[in-house]
Amino acid sequence: MNHMNQVHKIRNLPKYFLFMVAAALFFSAGSASSFEKPRQGEDILRDTYHRNMAKLETNSFGLPLFLESFEHDDRVHVDVYGIFDYLFSSVVNVLKVPDNWCDIVSLHPNIKACTSRELPGDGLLTFYIGRKVYQTPEEARQVVYHYRNVDQQQGYLDIILSADAGPFGTKDHRMRFEAVPLDGGRTFVHVSYAYSDSAALRLAGKVYFATLGWGKVGFTVTGTDSSGNPVYVGGPRGAIERNAVRYYFAIQSYMDTLRYPEKSRFSMRISDWYDLTARYRKQLLEQDKNDYLTFKTKEHMRQVTLQTAGR
Repeated sequence: MNHMNQVHKIRNLPKYFLFMVAAALFFSAGSASSFEKPRQGEDILRDTYHRNMAKLETNSFGLPLFLESFEHDDRVHVDVYGIFDYLFSSVVNVLKVPDNWCDIVSLHPNIKACTSRELPGDGLLTFYIGRKVYQTPEEARQVVYHYRNVDQQQGYLDIILSADAGPFGTKDHRMRFEAVPLDGGRTFVHVSYAYSDSAALRLAGKVYFATLGWGKVGFTVTGTDSSGNPVYVGGPRGAIERNAVRYYFAIQSYMDTLRYPEKSRFSMRISDWYDLTARYRKQLLEQDKNDYLTFKTKEHMRQVTLQTAGR
């Protein structure tokens, strides 16, 4: 009876709340892989590359990219692996700077702004999370991440962003980026996420995917329909797969535009990100390109103002 009362209450919540619940799910969740000791992490990542060379060459993305995900109880896990055609040293030089992460993650439609602040041996990144339309930072919810460069050496990079608390009762948020060099001036990268949720968020998530989020799917094929077409995973697992790929492409877009003059990079970056994600219409295409470019340009101006004021 209490469960039914909870369902009734959540079904009657305003759409804005359900959008924010979706943003919390999309932005926060992902891989629950443990954080190994640095050397162990490097060995595991290299082993993953060698075991999955065939997947990197032939997959549904048409790129050297693959993901793995699964659900267990109240956890959803996802890991994205891929190859960047950039030197390992170039990737390190970009991702070891906390400020650069703000310009990367803010390409995601749900991130309205990001600001960074350096502390001794650490850094703080404030993510402003909202809807996939233009919103000011004041209209968004803030999540503060600690940036930590866990390990940086000649052949391995390991960066972790962590937050003790997130929106709607979520906690222990983790975002991890690993990289190792490959032959030919390339770099093998791994993006993963982890968080713990609450019973209320899981229930609200079910309502969202049964209503506003109905029809949204991820990349993992779970079977075929009566016509022989692939059936893709949906629900929270599908949402997290979509957004893990969005963040992966955000890093790639940042790297792709570094060779151009600085004044041109932002406009090129948001256009490049949109084009990369638009290849996967079923999973990632949710808005018109002009709309995305317009609201991201406005949000970027607010982000610059926020960052300048905070220094």
